[in-house]
Amino acid sequence: MKRKLLDWFRGLSFKTGLIVLACCIPFYVISFAQMALDISYAWKSALWVIFFGLAKTFQYLGLTIIGVEGLKRLKGWFKRKQVDSEPS
Repeated sequence: MKRKLLDWFRGLSFKTGLIVLACCIPFYVISFAQMALDISYAWKSALWVIFFGLAKTFQYLGLTIIGVEGLKRLKGWFKRKQVDSEPS
């Protein structure tokens, strides 16, 4: 079952992987921003565990969808951007 699910995730498109990966950013922000709320420490801890767990889930799911070839593609894109932005 686990293998079948992983294969299904890996079959999704690169763009879908980037969208899922980008979804982890708001959950990271929420997981730490909620510490500024005026609520009890127990609630803060519970909210942090929930939102940080969601952020990690989206992060690893996005990386699974993108895969190794997608990571190479992203690195190449960032290197091209860096070379393009260097002054001549």
